[in-house]
Amino acid sequence: MSFEEKLEKANEALEKLNNDELTLNESIKIYKIGLENIKKARMELDKAKLEVEKINE
Repeated sequence: MSFEEKLEKANEALEKLNNDELTLNESIKIYKIGLENIKKARMELDKAKLEVEKINE
């Protein structure tokens, strides 16, 4: 999954969490999925940053 797709999935989770009809368990599950996608995207962004820094050395 690409960086952009991970961000999109995180945004989708956020949108789902705005649904007042979700149960607590559903909300927690969606929240975990969103956080996992954010974590993966952040790791990918950090990796890209390191690559750019190496290029600039």
